Amino acid sequence: MTVQLDRHYSVELQVSAERVCQLRRIIAAHLRHWSLELHIRPVCRGVEELLTNVHRHVGDNNNCVVELRWSGRHLTVSVADNGAEMPRLLSTGGGGLSRVMALSDSWGTCRTAEGKVVWFTRYAKEPRTVELVPSAPLPGVLEFRRPPAAVPEAVPESTAACDTAPALV
Repeated sequence: MTVQLDRHYSVELQVSAERVCQLRRIIAAHLRHWSLELHIRPVCRGVEELLTNVHRHVGDNNNCVVELRWSGRHLTVSVADNGAEMPRLLSTGGGGLSRVMALSDSWGTCRTAEGKVVWFTRYAKEPRTVELVPSAPLPGVLEFRRPPAAVPEAVPESTAACDTAPALV
């Protein structure tokens, strides 16, 4: 199976509780389509944390862009918003960026002209699939074939009397 590398999905939205749930389903569908089922739960949790932070800290004027990019080796998820305040990793609570950190291989933030971007990555190697239809054998590879059933040979009359076992005819 050949996987198209550098897959990309992007959506612009204003964050609300309803939109967070809707976006979780959309992201899960994209990850399934990309054969990244093992990453659905942690990626959706990470996106949920980032979008909840946008809603909580940026407020009603919370235009943001959620972006997924899969290179065939790494899945990068980013949330860009128009808030000026940079996020902080808090040592208490266990949510927010500390949860994103626990769910990812790496994460970071950067300031932009319009606000900021918070991103995280997960190692997501190209999935291997098993073909359901057997392929033709490779040249030079011997196939196992069952030998034909042995047909008993006729026993000459002169030796038939000498054998202790009955002769097969």
